[in-house]
Amino acid sequence: METFADHYESMRRTILKYMPGADMPLIDRAVRYAQAQHEGQLRKDGSPYIIHPLAVAEIVAEMGLDTDAILGALLHDCIEDTSSSHDEIASLFSPTVAELVEGVTKLTRVEYSTLEEQQMENLRKMFMAMSKDIRVVLIKIADRLHNTRTMQFQTPQKQISKSMETMDIYAPLAHRLGIQKIKWELEDTSLQYLDPDGYAKIMDYLKAHEEESNQFMKSIQTQITTRLSSVGIHGTIYGRIKHVYSIYRKMNDQHKSMDELYDLYAFRVIVDTIPDCYNVLGHVHDLFNLVPGRFKDYISTPKPNMYQSLHTTVIGTQGIPFEVQIRTWDMHHTAEYGIAAHWKYKQRGVGSGEEKSFEWVRRLLESQQDTDAEDYVHNLKIDMFNDEVFVFTPKGNVINLPAESTPIDFAYAIHSGVGNAMVGAKINNRIANFDAVLHNGDIVEIITAKNAKGPSRDWLAICKSNQARSKIKQWFKREKREENIVHGKASFEGELRRSGFSPTLLTIDELLPTLLKKLSFDCLDDMYAAIGYGGLTAVKAVGRIRDELLKYTKGIENPTSCGKEPIAHLKPASDSGDPGKNRHSVNGVIVDDIESCMIKFAKCCTPVPGDPIIGYITKGYGVSVHRADCPNYIHRNPSQADRWVSVHWAQNDGQPFTTTVELDCNTRGGLLLDVATVMTSARVRVKELSGRDLPGGHSTFTVSFEVKDVQQLNTILSKLLNIKDVVGARRGQT
Repeated sequence: METFADHYESMRRTILKYMPGADMPLIDRAVRYAQAQHEGQLRKDGSPYIIHPLAVAEIVAEMGLDTDAILGALLHDCIEDTSSSHDEIASLFSPTVAELVEGVTKLTRVEYSTLEEQQMENLRKMFMAMSKDIRVVLIKIADRLHNTRTMQFQTPQKQISKSMETMDIYAPLAHRLGIQKIKWELEDTSLQYLDPDGYAKIMDYLKAHEEESNQFMKSIQTQITTRLSSVGIHGTIYGRIKHVYSIYRKMNDQHKSMDELYDLYAFRVIVDTIPDCYNVLGHVHDLFNLVPGRFKDYISTPKPNMYQSLHTTVIGTQGIPFEVQIRTWDMHHTAEYGIAAHWKYKQRGVGSGEEKSFEWVRRLLESQQDTDAEDYVHNLKIDMFNDEVFVFTPKGNVINLPAESTPIDFAYAIHSGVGNAMVGAKINNRIANFDAVLHNGDIVEIITAKNAKGPSRDWLAICKSNQARSKIKQWFKREKREENIVHGKASFEGELRRSGFSPTLLTIDELLPTLLKKLSFDCLDDMYAAIGYGGLTAVKAVGRIRDELLKYTKGIENPTSCGKEPIAHLKPASDSGDPGKNRHSVNGVIVDDIESCMIKFAKCCTPVPGDPIIGYITKGYGVSVHRADCPNYIHRNPSQADRWVSVHWAQNDGQPFTTTVELDCNTRGGLLLDVATVMTSARVRVKELSGRDLPGGHSTFTVSFEVKDVQQLNTILSKLLNIKDVVGARRGQT
């Protein structure tokens, strides 16, 4: 196990390498303060907690940030986990350091009712922090990176949930900030826990072909180096195999094996000047055969995260395609550390001439208004992570949009007034439909009219960017409230009927306040308006109040239950006994005519509250509870009929019950990751997740997890069945 001294020396060397002018006495004082504050606290691996802040500070130093950022990294858990306060840190170090620590702490304090709401609020806080001081988010990313590196000491459930959060939030955020080096490590490490089999297959392939890969890369590197030396261009050339998650995505997206993948290899040529970049490009195209349509110039048109390089894909004499990236040293550092490298080289601090770099942060903050949490998180990933398309205004200004964007997205990227007044569009001087897909280099012109009727509801399904969708919804919210109420009411009542409820339930005075509280609205018209302009879907609205509607309707059907869900039970296996006699439950189950006994749940059918159940008196192990449709009960031995007894559920107090689900699937890569994603979003404790391939292109997965009742189980079953290539889902029976 590494010691405090090991980590301290490693951090110190890194700081002196990347920041020779750092205030080391002040940093040492922060180390001593953090060590004293975290005294007695241990990490999951049993090491002293102070090792974590030291490791985070080292990552921050590698980014090239300043002394204040390193101090913030060293102290980032002090307010959260120790008796330290904002004022104490401000007096001992500086108000700036205290603000950094407070900013990082706020990003971890949020708890919300759903995973989507929690993610949305965390993201909102991140963007607010970014708009004030980008170092807050850079420290948070460094914190997540070190936690990811030590994920092996977490529980399997924690590994999956944290890895999903890393993939959903932190890797896209690192990408959007241009910190590619950290993004790749976050993705690769998370993949190990989300799809260990898929990760292992790629690693096994790479190890098996390591020698031939090294020979190939050495050959290409020698050819390029020799050519550049002969023409007097000084450059550094090295090759690499693309990182594991990039390969994983390509395999799944293109449905190809490793042998079929295009441009598995990438070479970087780093030169001194921009003219040298274009000269090198000419020599590369002279040495190797160009693959048409695979050249991109990100120097003249940088990506929104400031990335610049020339990209070209060529084929060597061995017939193997590979990518060549050509850039200057400044571009290389920006590609590795993004905005952090920009910070280091400009040395101007936050907010001094860098507003354009953070314009996307402002747009993301604006787009959260009037948006359902789940939609916001989903669309945010599109805006942050998907490929971009670069198009031009008639005046030659570059507008970057998500891939497959339309003229609607372009119009709202210019200004909301342009989008709201749009009546037509031209692409490359030709009239185009509103749903036409834009491509790199297109010149787009928006035709507007003063008497335009405004956007159509259909545009919400056509546009691709979160920014455009948000502005359209805002227009409908502002301009069409009465129309929204009518439209939303019709959608909501239709969804109620499809779910088996009567809209007349909304007129019941004793029920309505409870429903409105669940929906977070003051009155029905506000909810109808939100559905009408697209801020909330009718399906989600009904889903949020489904439990309350079920409780009320079952209370009407069974008045003796006082409005609560009735207890599910079977008729006794024998005619003796009255279920009402005995109200003492064990593990949430009441056994008729037996005052107290051991209860265990049969592993063959894993019953949960809400299932009809039956009990079997075992020899020496109490009563084993089975589902009424369990084959062991249906095909029971007549000679043991007297051992089957009537049991029923007591009122469920929310305690978890373990159940098992079996999935029938068509075999494809990434399926295990999709199943893990659904289970994580359902916020249940997964106890086991395994799968195996079957002949004929089929697979089967077994998931054991905890639920509180059969209703929650059915909801999860429905979500699992919605996964692509899942063709069947059933309760496990052996």
